[in-house]
Amino acid sequence: MKTILLLALCPFLCALARQPNVLLIMADDLRDFGGAFTKEVVKTPHLDRLRARGTTFERAYVQYPVCNPSRSSMMTGLRAEQTGIVGNDTQLRDKMPNVVTLPQCFKEAGWQSHAFGKLYHLGGGKDPQARRAWMDAGHSWHTAQAFEATTTGRKMLEGANVTRGALRWCSWGAAAGTDDDQPDGQIAAATVAKINELGDSPWFVGCGFMKPHDPFIAPKKYFDLYPIDSLKPWSDPASMTAARAESVGFGDYGKAFAKLTPQEWLELFRAYCAGTRFMDAQLGRVLDALDQKQLWDQTIVIFVSDHGYHTGERQWWNKNTLFERSCRAPFIIAAPGMKGGQVSRSLVEFVDLYPTVTDLSGLKMPHPAAGISLRPVLENPTVPVKDAAFTLITRSPKLHGQSIRTPRWRFNQWSDGHRELYDLEADPEELHEVSADQAEVVKALTQKLKALPAFTP
Repeated sequence: MKTILLLALCPFLCALARQPNVLLIMADDLRDFGGAFTKEVVKTPHLDRLRARGTTFERAYVQYPVCNPSRSSMMTGLRAEQTGIVGNDTQLRDKMPNVVTLPQCFKEAGWQSHAFGKLYHLGGGKDPQARRAWMDAGHSWHTAQAFEATTTGRKMLEGANVTRGALRWCSWGAAAGTDDDQPDGQIAAATVAKINELGDSPWFVGCGFMKPHDPFIAPKKYFDLYPIDSLKPWSDPASMTAARAESVGFGDYGKAFAKLTPQEWLELFRAYCAGTRFMDAQLGRVLDALDQKQLWDQTIVIFVSDHGYHTGERQWWNKNTLFERSCRAPFIIAAPGMKGGQVSRSLVEFVDLYPTVTDLSGLKMPHPAAGISLRPVLENPTVPVKDAAFTLITRSPKLHGQSIRTPRWRFNQWSDGHRELYDLEADPEELHEVSADQAEVVKALTQKLKALPAFTP
């Protein structure tokens, strides 16, 4: 009996024999499946490879559905209410100069720490020092590198700005050149080179892909995978409950999207699918390096997006809402000694990433965590570890909204008193607002929201 038990534990014990490497892979603006964006439409063979080796969290929620606030929250293990970062114009160190980030925790414990691409929000323009500050080079990483398209990669073989210039970012393009003429191809190549270069000492490598974020550009061969007449854009049903503009459809974005033709929605959707497939191909190059170096048994591999994305739901083409499509994002962990091919329906949050990775690596967080370790879910994916996930958004210094997602409900409480309730069991696309019919549910979830840290705009 003892022999059988030891044999069963052998993979896990062997995995603990050395300090594990950590490979943190991020996509940018990659939504989870749902709506028109399904596995049947958008093939992601390399994400599927990673899922086969790890645990996929199907109900994973970000704490702020915009790039910089989400990444700052994820990397500190703190909610946006705690970091105070609620926009893309605030550097992490301006708000929290002494916070120890996830990669910094490993770096200070002796791991080699290197970043390629977008792990934190990128800023600084052409100022090298400002760019380094935005990447948190020196604090989080021994080295950090950003990338740009080549001259060839900037040549568009076809493309358009579907808002006719009203929104400069809302452009798509089928680019000339190879994968490595685009930043994501260069990020994959640099990540692979660093993995091959690093020796036996443990390392923490960040691989931050830029796609499918706007501008919606990818090499033309990825557009060719999605003939436009083979795609069907999302169509809001006539019976859908209208949402107020502060919830979705606000500002110049809403005005521009309201003018898009069915053909222009299709063009955007095709470009988003192409960008997703392009990113997935670069992920495959990185996974190939783990195969070739036989590193799976000593490397924790995480794949996340910084938040979700609407691809036409409620006539919105962006993030920054409290709807499921914006708040839910891909989250996969493959860890030594843990089973692969697992799927968990447990509610989890992206603040759980930091305590999970430190737990699996034998480290301790240097500050109190807002999240929890997901080790129990990795060991048994049927285990529920929390009963709610929380997300914040702001619209102005005078208006913000906080959302709670439970296994059945999404409830949004706005600072001006407005409330929204959706029954995700009966209505997974959140088409019908039902707060008027569920007074007791509203009361209970309002009380649960009080558990959040206080937010000061």
